[in-house]
Formats: sequence, structure tokens, C-alpha cells
Amino acid sequence: MHRLTTERLALFGTLLATFGELHPLCDHWVQGSKTAMRKRLYGEDLVHADGSPATPDSTRPTMTTSALGRRAVACHVASYTAVQLGATVAITRAFGYRVTPGALLAGAAINAGTHAAIDRGAVLLWLAKKTGKTGYIEHCKAARGDDDGKATSELTGPGSAWMELDAALHRSIGIAAAAVTTWLSTRPGARR
Repeated sequence: MHRLTTERLALFGTLLATFGELHPLCDHWVQGSKTAMRKRLYGEDLVHADGSPATPDSTRPTMTTSALGRRAVACHVASYTAVQLGATVAITRAFGYRVTPGALLAGAAINAGTHAAIDRGAVLLWLAKKTGKTGYIEHCKAARGDDDGKATSELTGPGSAWMELDAALHRSIGIAAAAVTTWLSTRPGARR
């Protein structure tokens, strides 16, 4: 096998494993619970940065519910991207390989941009409608017990079809991010 082919396959496999295996860590351990709860908020109602409703006589800064949702997803994606970049550099350097900065940033941008779009929810719902998966989302909700012991259903949390479709999208996009990063880092003329 040609040396460049071996190099590309090894780098692609390393990046794919890193991107894919970090996704659950970043979504469930790194992301804060308030960020997770707020990232899909939409609306024009005014709220404070802590999510509490704003009153007409409020003196604290306010924003729309949609702005709070966008802020939450931006915080999540920033932490996700920082962990992904740090781990990618650490792992590849530990194995004696240096991914070019441009390639590293291109892969991170693919993962970050799509992560933000998917986690806001509208893109995932649009894709679900286009592929006939809305029934799956509506049927496979997670059961939760509230503080009073009453059972409720949750559309988007752990144990739901939404969560499974979300993870599947992120991991499949990670394939493209790993491929682009590999190609940019190993193409003729790439500086390492």
C-alpha cells in the first residue's frame, strides 16, 4: 500500500474516532444542564439572562426567548469545539502527527456549524419531516417523573428518538469533518 494512502487512512480513522467518541462526552458531561434546557428555546417573550421572565418594570437587561436559545447553543458549541480541538491536537501529537492548522479549523468549523444548527432543533425537525421520521419522534418520547411523582413525557431528552436522531446526525457529519480534515492535511503542498 502506498505510504500516503496509509497515512490518510490512519489519520481519518483517528479523527473519526476522536470526533465521534467525544460527541457524547461533550453533550452529556461538558454541556451544562441550563444550556441543554435552553438551547431550543424560541419566542419573542422578553426574559433575563437566567431565563426568568422580564416584567415591564425590570431594570436588568433583557432579551427575547429566541436570543436566550441562541446564546445557550453558542455556549454549548463553544465548549464542544474547544474540547474537540484540544483532544484532536493532543491525540494526533501523541502519535507523532501534526494536523495542519487550516485543516484542523476546517473540520472543527464543519462540526461546530452543523452542531449549532442541529441542536437549535429546527434543522432536525425539517430533516425528520423530509425523511418521514416525525412519527418516530412523536412515538418514542422519554417518560419522566416530576417532583410529585406524576409521569410526564419529554420529546427531546435522553431516551427519546429525538436524542437518537440528533446523535446519528452529529456522528455522520463527523465522517465528513474527518474526511475534509484528512484531505486538507495530507494533500500535496500541505504544510505540517
